[in-house]
Amino acid sequence: MKSHSLIAASTLALAAAACGPQVPAARAALECPATQGDLTRTSAAADGKTCTYTNSAGAEVTLQLIPVKGDVDATLASIEKALLAAPAESPAAAIGAEAQAKAETPVKDAAAASVRAAEQATRQAMQDARGAGAEVSIKADSNGLAVTTDDGGTTRVELPGVHIVANDADDSAKVKIGPLSIDAAGDSAKVHMRRDVRMRGEPLRRKKRGFRALFIYAGEDLPSGYRFVGYEAGGPKRGPITVATVRSKTEGPDGDDIYPDVKKLVRKNGGV
Repeated sequence: MKSHSLIAASTLALAAAACGPQVPAARAALECPATQGDLTRTSAAADGKTCTYTNSAGAEVTLQLIPVKGDVDATLASIEKALLAAPAESPAAAIGAEAQAKAETPVKDAAAASVRAAEQATRQAMQDARGAGAEVSIKADSNGLAVTTDDGGTTRVELPGVHIVANDADDSAKVKIGPLSIDAAGDSAKVHMRRDVRMRGEPLRRKKRGFRALFIYAGEDLPSGYRFVGYEAGGPKRGPITVATVRSKTEGPDGDDIYPDVKKLVRKNGGV
């Protein structure tokens, strides 16, 4: 009888382990549709690790499957550094730049692009919070809002989860709203967002094994004539991760136009 009980207990334990959440297989190649909204595929690598897109406004999007080196934050930092560095311009890119100059396409002010990018990132952060079941509201009243201004023209706003410091002297602002941070100065702005998420198919799992991240930089000091660079990234923290980098030599791509399409490509391949 004792042996029968031991066998039964072992069988139940094995069945429970089999029914438990399994680690999904790592993605080996990207799914690169010919079109995704306003994005049109222009190339796809034979190994399935890279494909490129462009949109009607001329923005360049590169979708990549990248291994994690160190950890996710270190990997994202290296991608950001590469985006802000001067890339080796290909002949095709040089021809495109020449054609753009001949067409005399008007370039909007980088500050306006920065504002649009920041607004889009803020909206997305609030949507993410609401999607996670959190109520997001900002009320300016004597009980919930603290505003202080010093003689040097610096204004500070403090709310639970919201921190804003604006300086009139150098036209700068630093904003922190949950996982979203914005650092603006003059005609440039830098936006970061990084949060842990559950992987697709694991809505009830306690541990969040995936992540989503956003980076945007808009300004006139970018190399090679770019005015806007950024990335959307997502996937399992152990890697490989899916990253879509965006570059534009005109204005910063309108978030309402390009980022939903970029996000769909990343979520589809990243599994988040």
